[in-house]
Amino acid sequence: MLPARRNNQNWIPDIFNDFFDTDWMVRTNATAPAINVIEKENAYELELAAPGMTKEDFNVTLDEQGDLVIKMEKKVEKSDEKKEGHYLRREFNYSKFQQTMLLPDDAEREKISAKVEHGVLNVTIPKVQRAKPEECKKIIDIQ
Repeated sequence: MLPARRNNQNWIPDIFNDFFDTDWMVRTNATAPAINVIEKENAYELELAAPGMTKEDFNVTLDEQGDLVIKMEKKVEKSDEKKEGHYLRREFNYSKFQQTMLLPDDAEREKISAKVEHGVLNVTIPKVQRAKPEECKKIIDIQ
């Protein structure tokens, strides 16, 4: 059973939230990265802030329902030896994030692409291009 959706008041129109609605989903990390979604004429563009992450840290897939799933996981292990004494300090830094986004009906799921550039994951979701009806340009002779 899915948790009830909470009513939020933000600047994004409700119709757009219906397409990319994630309010009812719990993120795996309280400090989840910021996500921007931009609608253009021929595509939706998703930007996810991920400073220090590389393309190897991401997994972008479509699930069985055709929804977009973004997973990010990074484990950093570093050692610093202090100059005084023989103390060795080890730090473990582990980041994990997963987000599922419901795609709009006009998303061209087979042509989705992703790239990481300057600490941002960019996902392009092309829109299905529907054929435009041809205009009738025949002149009818009047008799």
